[in-house]
Amino acid sequence: MERGNKGNVLMKKYEVGRLLGKGTFAKVYYARDIKTSQYVAIKVIDKEKVLKVGLIDQIKREISVMRLVRHSNVVELYEVMATKTKIYMVLEYAKGGELFSKVAKGRLKEDAARRYFQQLLTAVDFCHSRGVCHRDLKPENLLLDENGKLKISDFGLSALAESKKQDGLLHTTCGTPAYVAPEVIRRKGYDGAKADIWSCGVILFVLMAGRLPFHDSDLIEMYKKIGKSEYRCPNWFPSDMRRLLACILDPNPATRISVEKIMENPWFRKGLDGVIRNGKATQEVNQSDGNAVLNCPNIKMTDDQELGKLMNLNAFDIISLSAGFDLSGLFEKTPDKREARFISAQPASDIISKLEEVAEYLKLKIQKKGHGLLQMEGAKSRKGGLAIDAEIFEVTPSFHLVEIKQINGDTLEYLNIWKQDIRPALKDIIWSWQGE
Repeated sequence: MERGNKGNVLMKKYEVGRLLGKGTFAKVYYARDIKTSQYVAIKVIDKEKVLKVGLIDQIKREISVMRLVRHSNVVELYEVMATKTKIYMVLEYAKGGELFSKVAKGRLKEDAARRYFQQLLTAVDFCHSRGVCHRDLKPENLLLDENGKLKISDFGLSALAESKKQDGLLHTTCGTPAYVAPEVIRRKGYDGAKADIWSCGVILFVLMAGRLPFHDSDLIEMYKKIGKSEYRCPNWFPSDMRRLLACILDPNPATRISVEKIMENPWFRKGLDGVIRNGKATQEVNQSDGNAVLNCPNIKMTDDQELGKLMNLNAFDIISLSAGFDLSGLFEKTPDKREARFISAQPASDIISKLEEVAEYLKLKIQKKGHGLLQMEGAKSRKGGLAIDAEIFEVTPSFHLVEIKQINGDTLEYLNIWKQDIRPALKDIIWSWQGE
């Protein structure tokens, strides 16, 4: 960025201020349009990192989708710019921050919860009418403007109609665990619009209750509850809202209520006249936007390229392997087990780096056996030499399931190393242990 009198100036157009937030591949800054004095948010994406981990299509899709869904309750994408190393998405600035921040302070009153839910549903309905499914709806992705108006953001996991396979269904497991629909978990194909409706139901519950309907420290146990739609409404939930919620959180997508039917519901329609329902006029999608900003020649692809190809046999698949979600045989709770599984919110590259550090410390030779599969081997001994497998599965772009197991050598030696060295060394990348 160029240095200006009042701060950093981007492309001679935007005066860039404080950092609003950051992720693995992007940072979001507060900025001002120099010409119009309009405040905006600029999402700065590291092009090389995106290319290395195979997220090119995801960024293209996000840009194309945001060009397509122009609605008063959707964060607007004003323009996209790029240099050799960075992609800049200039977005509408939502001064009110995340809806999650409001919920974190406590549950909302019924009228306030309903008002946000009405805005959410009308925006989701508009997106669906344009062939777009969001697939990661949650309070953290719902922003508020200075007047408290809801704005859907973060279309990085969204799917366009052409993404569907010949059976008309989506087959990619994605979304945030607590908000994901049961059919997405089961990996047998799902209707993205119906999955979005489920997520809207979870959001409504959270707004009214101040907590999640499906929650467990063990991710697998939580998936069991989601699969059976096991939840309890607080006693302050009105009966008509409970009935509507039961229709939305129907684990069978074939009988789950549609957006149209929700909008006809008396509880939903109360006070609806005060909610802006009409979206802004759509503009033609410029498909070249997504392609142009990602044309980055002369970038050397490293071994990290394989991280974009991690097996999709992830935690969702592990669940689907067991009829009726009975995973007792997979997640035994004996203290001397030779296998361990944990969920990490770190990128796969960071997980691999940490495992390589552990192997180096233990003087174990490490080999990459395939996409996301590592093997650590010790010196040969009378009992064959210690060998440990570590495999990484992608749950969502933000979560990975890591399975570590002894495949050779003395068990007592392994358990000792596991307790004293391996487990403590991994603590910085652990989100939660499975089966504990």
